[in-house]
Amino acid sequence: MSKQAWRILLVYPPFLEERIHEDDIRSMPIGLFNVAAVLKDAGYEVALLNLNEGQFPPAQVTGLIEQFRPDVVGFSILNANRWGGIDLARRVKALDARIFTVFGGVGASYLWQHFLTHFDAIDYIVIGEGEHAFRDLVRSLETTAGADVDRIGGIAFRREGRPARTACGPFIPDLDRLPDPTHHFTYHHLSLTRGCPANCRFCGSPGFWGRQVRFHSPGYFVDQIERLASRGVSFFHFSDDTFTLRKKTVLAVCRDIIHRRLDIRWAAISRVDTVDDDILRWMRRAGCIQISYGVESANSDVRRYLDKRIRLQDVKAAFAATRRCGILPRAYFIYGCPGDSPATMQETLDLLAEIKPLGAIFYILAIFPGTRLYEAYLERTGKTDDIWLAAMEDILYFETDPAMNGETVREYGRMLRDGFHRMLPGFAADIDLVEDPDLFPLHADFLSRLAMTFHQGDWSHIDVIPEKKKTAEALYRRALRFSPDARAFLGLGMLCQHRRDFAAAADILGQGLDYHPRDEALQTCLAVNAMQQGAYDEALRRLQQLDETPQVREWIARCRQASGS
Repeated sequence: MSKQAWRILLVYPPFLEERIHEDDIRSMPIGLFNVAAVLKDAGYEVALLNLNEGQFPPAQVTGLIEQFRPDVVGFSILNANRWGGIDLARRVKALDARIFTVFGGVGASYLWQHFLTHFDAIDYIVIGEGEHAFRDLVRSLETTAGADVDRIGGIAFRREGRPARTACGPFIPDLDRLPDPTHHFTYHHLSLTRGCPANCRFCGSPGFWGRQVRFHSPGYFVDQIERLASRGVSFFHFSDDTFTLRKKTVLAVCRDIIHRRLDIRWAAISRVDTVDDDILRWMRRAGCIQISYGVESANSDVRRYLDKRIRLQDVKAAFAATRRCGILPRAYFIYGCPGDSPATMQETLDLLAEIKPLGAIFYILAIFPGTRLYEAYLERTGKTDDIWLAAMEDILYFETDPAMNGETVREYGRMLRDGFHRMLPGFAADIDLVEDPDLFPLHADFLSRLAMTFHQGDWSHIDVIPEKKKTAEALYRRALRFSPDARAFLGLGMLCQHRRDFAAAADILGQGLDYHPRDEALQTCLAVNAMQQGAYDEALRRLQQLDETPQVREWIARCRQASGS
């Protein structure tokens, strides 16, 4: 009789603080899927548990663990969810002290001594790139109860009660040789690369991955996309530090997506000095709808302090080119840095007015383990990693600098956000799209998607943004000048309904159905429009053509009651 395979549970623990945007943390890290695929390839039974997706009371989590009966529980640790991991590791040990608990990820890698010194519920830590190290650790635990763990690269453990570690092994040279997790799991975050050549003072990537970037082959990457798309995934986040680092690879990916006729949309992260018109056009044709760029500050002294080595002329060129191709350019900024003042905030607002981003996120400068900013903080203050015994996710830089005032820094953030939001309608009105007929349907998609953001999406809920519906209507109408976009017809119809101009709504929605006769959103909106006019027989006829949902059934019942049919 064959021996039962060990069971490995991989967990993404909950974060300490609630998020304004839950999407920032909801998706399980790609690394967990990669580790799970390697373990499955080695013959282990693997389960994944994402405690940031939905509500999981402690009793339910305990019940899930009891049901799976793992031999090893691995935790994906960032600095911000370390207490969620510690709490769960304690509960695992209380449930069954024989279960091995293993921390891994960027947060665990930088604080391995801290975790093993203070938290008995944590048995081992995988440091750095984890696929092979974690697999080898599980084999050691299964065969020798960890007696030979000191022969495995990149493992931290206790030797005679004191934290110890082995040196990390070499990075995996050929990423394509890793088992492909899309054979086993469905998710929407993918990565073409590992690593970043930059060395920003606030970022932990250089220390974790090294500054030598490794690439998947275009074929491997597009195979993953195709496999996930075949299961219904239509939107992807490409989570590389700099997706466009190697132009020929990105062009090969884009051409292959187009060649395979994959109907997908995706967002990427890039640097302003690694894009040009050519690469952006190919990205747009392949489904890219958003690129995020780290700008950080308009002030050269602040950027120099952050070691953000970009030029403002490249910032301006990248944002203009991205917008021209019908890709939403989003900017990241950091405030609360040494040297920041009302004058540097105004510099950044002036830059915003010039580059016209259609999305922006503003962060307070924060200090995290593994960054040069953190090493300088420890040296300057004499503090140790024991500061993380406090229940906090990060250290805000201004809290460490007596010359800085917290309320002033927070006011900087309000100034930047409010200034950006007030300028947004103007940015939308100033979009200058390239005159390329091949891109016209994509331009229409871009404009109607942006219009919906003002009309019913993220921007619609922000009071300081002026003339949201007027901006949305102008964008919808401009979209239709490029192509008969279904979303544009729908948005205009809804705006007419909101004004109670039901005749105009029926006309524009009917035009949309002429082009898109099977579009259920247009058909639904036209049915609701008929109901609002008291034309219940017409509404019923349209509703009966739709897929039955609880809402459609309710409307059908209301129409039948009103019409007496």
